[in-house]
Amino acid sequence: MAMTPSNMMPLGTLAPDFSLLDTISGEIMNLQSKRGDKGTVILFICNHCPFVIHVNSEIVKLGKEYQKKGIGFIAISSNDVQNYPQDSPKLMKVVAEREGYSFPYLYDETQETAKAYDAACTPDIYLFDANLSLVYRGQLDDSRPGNGIPVTGKDLRNAMNALLDGQPINEVQKPSIGCNIKWAQL
Repeated sequence: MAMTPSNMMPLGTLAPDFSLLDTISGEIMNLQSKRGDKGTVILFICNHCPFVIHVNSEIVKLGKEYQKKGIGFIAISSNDVQNYPQDSPKLMKVVAEREGYSFPYLYDETQETAKAYDAACTPDIYLFDANLSLVYRGQLDDSRPGNGIPVTGKDLRNAMNALLDGQPINEVQKPSIGCNIKWAQL
């Protein structure tokens, strides 16, 4: 298992726009149509990464809880499906339905969206405020496969709660750790 950290895009960066295929509905969706009124979480994930599998149920729980509070959730997979067919759009839909995603699971075929976000790993997590300015990026919590720490979503949850309460978000943020994004070879 490769352990790749987030690149930690600078706080205050505006969310790059995108239009991508939602593997659940089959529709093209963009950031503007799926952003939340109070904030937006963008998750770079994939089907096969053990780090994502480890936190999937907490991501689903957080999505259902915070979408009701005005925070949009968008998941994106940017992996090269030629070399990693388990991350294909067809199988993305299967995973989304099995896990109960309440949010779109978009396919970044060109990998341009991952590059625009400087995404490095799965999961790579970003929280933007109502103006789509980056206020949090990094880990879900301290749990990793095999480290014995329970998955709680504590770090992302604290950032979302501070955003919703109009409180400052701690700028000391730990990078996410996960599998590297599987970049296509040109």
